[in-house]
Amino acid sequence: MKPDIQNREDIYLIVSEFYKKLMIDEEVKHFFVDFTGEEALEHHLQILVDFWDNIIFYSGTYARNAMKPHLLINKTKPFKTEHFTVWLKHFFVSIDANFEGENAHAAKTRAQSIATVMQIKMNS
Repeated sequence: MKPDIQNREDIYLIVSEFYKKLMIDEEVKHFFVDFTGEEALEHHLQILVDFWDNIIFYSGTYARNAMKPHLLINKTKPFKTEHFTVWLKHFFVSIDANFEGENAHAAKTRAQSIATVMQIKMNS
């Protein structure tokens, strides 16, 4: 049995594995060209850790508008349904490869909800 997601280190493992997958996936890698430098990527991963730490553990570590940068990207590189499908696939695989349990399930459920809301907001 795999452990459940317990802390920020676990979240970092998930988001770093997730981004490795996204950045080489032909369907979505064009969204991530701003993160090809190690420093820029690391900065972004820390923002994602804060975001998911807040989502999973209600830590209060994330106080940004998560939609704003995505809406800006969407203006020049429109997100399509298949992009969200790829995003969810890689996120779920990154969780399932290392974790299982209540927090892992909650993260996947929230990711699905976030993807749905983002699609609605970007296509309206």
